[in-house]
Amino acid sequence: MRFVVLGLLGLCVFLFALSGEGARAGTVLISTDEGALPPSSDSTRIPVATRAITRRPDLILVSPTKSVNSPFDLQFKFQAHGNSGIKPESFRLIYLKSPTVDLTARVRPYIQANGLVMPQAQVPAGRHVIEARISDSDGRETVAVFAFDVVK
Repeated sequence: MRFVVLGLLGLCVFLFALSGEGARAGTVLISTDEGALPPSSDSTRIPVATRAITRRPDLILVSPTKSVNSPFDLQFKFQAHGNSGIKPESFRLIYLKSPTVDLTARVRPYIQANGLVMPQAQVPAGRHVIEARISDSDGRETVAVFAFDVVK
């Protein structure tokens, strides 16, 4: 009986390897269908740089750079100022297409107080524009728009 179970387990591993699923490491950040959507024409979504008395949190896209191969590591850095702290649950990631696509649920498991690191994010080839938002414990919000190109 043990040989039958081991044989079936070995067969499953072999079939999994043949299917190519093992070679496709990573998590889908943007699907092919979402990448094919038309670009957003809503120019009001692009935030205007403003000045304030107090500083908003920093929201920095560390990776990807301007041009990258997929899969890549998606990485943001968050930094609060003064006596405030980052509210990780406030992070939002929106794919600026028509209609917009909320990517927040896909990256939620990778969010920490100091940033986001999503290893091996899969994105189709093309130009992608995303909007990211983060707030601090004092209620100040930063909104930033990032663009990057994925080549295959």
